Amino acid sequence: MADKPEKTTKPVQSARDVRLKAALKANMGRRKAQARARADGGEKTDKKDS
Repeated sequence: MADKPEKTTKPVQSARDVRLKAALKANMGRRKAQARARADGGEKTDKKDS
């Protein structure tokens, strides 16, 4: 009973975590592009007709 299984220092990422990480990265890229466009004074954002 003295031998306990060693815990890994890095947990295995689930598929959900991978998807969320990718979505967050894409969202941040869009936000940065939008902020750069605003700083330049142009309207270069992707606006969809609603």
